[in-house]
Amino acid sequence: MPTDSFSPLDDKLGIRIIDFDPDRLVATMPVKGNEQPFGLLHGGATCTLMETIGSWAAMLGVGPDRKAVGIELNASYVKAATSGVVTAVCTPVRRGRTLATFLIQVNDDQDQLTATGRLTCMILPA
Repeated sequence: MPTDSFSPLDDKLGIRIIDFDPDRLVATMPVKGNEQPFGLLHGGATCTLMETIGSWAAMLGVGPDRKAVGIELNASYVKAATSGVVTAVCTPVRRGRTLATFLIQVNDDQDQLTATGRLTCMILPA
């Protein structure tokens, strides 16, 4: 997966895809530099991580003649992350002809669940 095709926002947040196959994509993001004023990982940074990993998972499944765009993201925060690195794991729920839906779990360095999300992408011609 080419790192030069990451978005400028992904680069600013330090998002890195570390493993991928058609049924599982894994990415990391540091907490440091992505905190809100109270020292907790910012929910917007967590949502960006979810959107990035889910969009990449969708793109891996559609092929070169189509593209995927996010149309809905739901996020639930379970436990605050305050340091270290969070790891997001994305798995497909359904890959259809026009829509693809993915579940994303975000864990901290102690493998504690910090957030869950569901991303739905619309599949369009490239």
